[in-house]
Amino acid sequence: MKIFRYIPIIILSLLSIQSFGQMAISFEEAKNQGINVAELDSTYKSGIHSDPNLAVFSEQQTEYIQAYYAMIRDLSTYLNSNDFRWGGQTRCFNRIYFAADGSIEYFIYQFEEGELSVERQAEFDQLLNEFINSAKFPMSKDVKFAQCSPVNYRDTL
Repeated sequence: MKIFRYIPIIILSLLSIQSFGQMAISFEEAKNQGINVAELDSTYKSGIHSDPNLAVFSEQQTEYIQAYYAMIRDLSTYLNSNDFRWGGQTRCFNRIYFAADGSIEYFIYQFEEGELSVERQAEFDQLLNEFINSAKFPMSKDVKFAQCSPVNYRDTL
């Protein structure tokens, strides 16, 4: 029964994938899973900030903002290409945490109450997790960074 001695290694490997993997999740679910947004905020610097000394991209704010909006548009296009329809303007708040290389480590979101049914939010969550596995912010620095924003999602034409 040599196989049994590999079970702990397999379990540890799966746990490490979950703990170091990319994650898209609602603020409520993040809290339920013990993800502390305040701790993330202390670990990831602000991509842009009203105080330029606190901004990772202080010298490139215009380029950074354009890249951020382009990424949100890419997400909308991805959702649309996977037959996800909003059915009207849908408000959401996003807090995205990036690795230094621009890959997305956490994409935490919150919809206005009543904006989406539980089923629609589950579908959004699944597609968002797929999207962040291949999406990468086009700018990078030598530190982890974060960006938050309200977003008005709507169907693309």
